[in-house]
Amino acid sequence: MRKFLVVLDDSKECLNAMQFAAMRAAKTGGGVEVLSIIPPEEFNHWIGVGDLMRAEAKERIEVHFEVFAKWMRDRQGVNPSLVIREGEVVPEILAQISEDPEIGILVLGASTDKKGPGPIVTQLSKNAGSLPIPITVVPGDLSKERLEAIT
Repeated sequence: MRKFLVVLDDSKECLNAMQFAAMRAAKTGGGVEVLSIIPPEEFNHWIGVGDLMRAEAKERIEVHFEVFAKWMRDRQGVNPSLVIREGEVVPEILAQISEDPEIGILVLGASTDKKGPGPIVTQLSKNAGSLPIPITVVPGDLSKERLEAIT
């Protein structure tokens, strides 16, 4: 089964990327894999404190994921999976793509900020020609109706 890989973070544009991935998966018989990455700088503390912070970060991610997962299951009939990785964002995205041969498309949300589409979109776009899968960049300000129309 072809899976849509979508990155779960705290950005506003993440919502449209999640919705797009779920809608496309539902219409094409695919799946959705949600990737959340915990940056390493969050754990540069004493070992016990770092372990506690890591556990709390994973718990926050799982709660955040469940909100999206419930919507995907209830509205789109798609049961997403969650992968949590630790490290630098772009290398971890690329590692996940290379480790899971079922991932067929990376779906990213683009920021509406005047500074640009966001760091992940910017970094991955520079290397788009050498990526093993296509990237779909979903504008952060698309309405729900427009998303439904284009999926």
